[in-house]
Amino acid sequence: MSITASQLDTGIIIRRSLFFLILIILTLGNLFVLFQGLNSPQAMDQAQISREIARGNGFTTKMIRPVAYNQAQKAANSSTSFFLFEDTYHSPLNPLLNAAVLKLIGADNAKSTVWQMNANEMVFPLDRVIATVSTLFFLMAIGVNYLLISRIFDAKIAGVCAILMLFCETFWSYSLSGLPQMLMLLLFSCGIYFVYRAVESASEGRIAMTPAIIAGVFFTLLALTHWMTVWIALGYIIYAAIAFRPRGIVGISILVLILVPAIFVMMRNNTHSGSPFGTAFLTLYNGLGNGSEAAVMRTTDLETQPLILNGLISKILRTTLLQATDIIPFLGGIIVAPLFFISLLHPFKRASIANFRWSILLMWIFAALGMAFFGISKDPLDPNQLHLLFAPIMTAYGIAFISILWSRLDVVASNPILRNVHLIVVIAICALPLALSLPRSVMIGLDRRDHGGVPHWPPYFAPVLNSTESGLKGWVKDKQIVFSDQPWAVAWYADRVSIWLPPKREGFEKLESIAADLQTPVAGILISPSSHGSGPVMDIAANYQDFTSMVLDGRVTLATYPFRAGAVWKDGVSIFDKDQHIEGIAKRYPYRKWLQVPDMVYYSDRLIPNPNQEQRSN
Repeated sequence: MSITASQLDTGIIIRRSLFFLILIILTLGNLFVLFQGLNSPQAMDQAQISREIARGNGFTTKMIRPVAYNQAQKAANSSTSFFLFEDTYHSPLNPLLNAAVLKLIGADNAKSTVWQMNANEMVFPLDRVIATVSTLFFLMAIGVNYLLISRIFDAKIAGVCAILMLFCETFWSYSLSGLPQMLMLLLFSCGIYFVYRAVESASEGRIAMTPAIIAGVFFTLLALTHWMTVWIALGYIIYAAIAFRPRGIVGISILVLILVPAIFVMMRNNTHSGSPFGTAFLTLYNGLGNGSEAAVMRTTDLETQPLILNGLISKILRTTLLQATDIIPFLGGIIVAPLFFISLLHPFKRASIANFRWSILLMWIFAALGMAFFGISKDPLDPNQLHLLFAPIMTAYGIAFISILWSRLDVVASNPILRNVHLIVVIAICALPLALSLPRSVMIGLDRRDHGGVPHWPPYFAPVLNSTESGLKGWVKDKQIVFSDQPWAVAWYADRVSIWLPPKREGFEKLESIAADLQTPVAGILISPSSHGSGPVMDIAANYQDFTSMVLDGRVTLATYPFRAGAVWKDGVSIFDKDQHIEGIAKRYPYRKWLQVPDMVYYSDRLIPNPNQEQRSN
């Protein structure tokens, strides 16, 4: 029995309709049922920068990294204001796009109550806006990859890749985090689409200048979204210089295309930080440094944290091996994606398919080298994750390779019904993690929907920061400053300037004194699970040094609380006011306000009226 064209068309329409139905269900479910708010420091930091841009304040930030202030102070040769502080850490494109959205919906108005949290809300409304923008980029990236893979292979492989992307838990996690990875995925996918067009032209003996340059435009935008993607662009430039005629001219043109905006950005960074690479360059401490990025960002004097590059080769090899051993999680858990590397050994008949994979490999090698230099961890939301950008195209090559081997099996050749079994198995295995976690997450989300949703607690609890009546935003005035172990959350949710808590008393008092001289005094210190929930006590003590007693104070108070009728929190033992390291600081901020007992405590310089919850500690 032959299959008619109308039957074939009906089958395609049904499959595509089912795909789009699942896409809509997953999108709405993730954004309105499962969404718990932003949960990445870098995402919150970029979000609050976007709001400042929307307000007309330029690329300024309310999250102050002590080392960034130290850079700015040296560049200006004087004390720099903590307000309208220029950010030189983040790449500009993602904040600019989010700023346009925030401006469009009126979220730039600080006095407006439209986007403030209601009494029964647990998730900040603007978190959902930021996540929605990121999710739209993800959905567009699925479409671009479908078009690309259909052009390289066929609609079947492209459809399987689209399904694997849709059911990839890692892609959804990044979409809902607010990090720029989904914008990066979209730009990278557009870039390699035109790279393939250029490869096609070169394989057919035609000049590939136009598509190659268009690809360079997208890689330039990619570099303006995350500085580390410059490494990907470098890999492409080298490939273009070798593979496209006229030799070298295309590569040089793309290099100039990337350098033009980069020069303007570096001039701005140099003006505000004294370094053309700004504060972003210090992420090098994550990879090749002798400490961590967080440690260097919290120091008030960069000279006390010199970059020691002893054993440079061994450090690069160690970080590279880490990437190799965890390549499947880095590629979104899509098990067929690493088969791309094996497919390099297969002689594809079409020259464009065979040649294109070498451009992907070269870009990936340079990306891996960049991550070896600047560091990448097993954190499921590592902001330096670039492997994920390669997952769709590597998956396509992996599936194509498996399909070729599968079709050569005698049992498959003699039984056409088995022709697509391997694709079904791959989809089932890759979709299993999301499918298993969804039912429980949906039940929890629906159960808590009437209670304002489920926040990302610990460590983030937006209501106590955003409230103007019973939260940090209402207690701290516009021209006051808060020290905190989660300054990104204070800047985003409370809309107040916040300094990342330094590890040393001297650093704290230095910034405190400068703030007082500038008539922008410090109002208090906020401690959250971002510090005391970050690891073992030994690690906490190493990271927070002089402030260890303050960081652990809430937990100790709970441990010594008598739990008897009529007891109040002051009956528990307080340790921060007994620590000689910070005795003076404890006296200046003696009033404890429990925001979330016992994990989130605000130490204020004045009594906050609420007799049931606060106490004077000394």
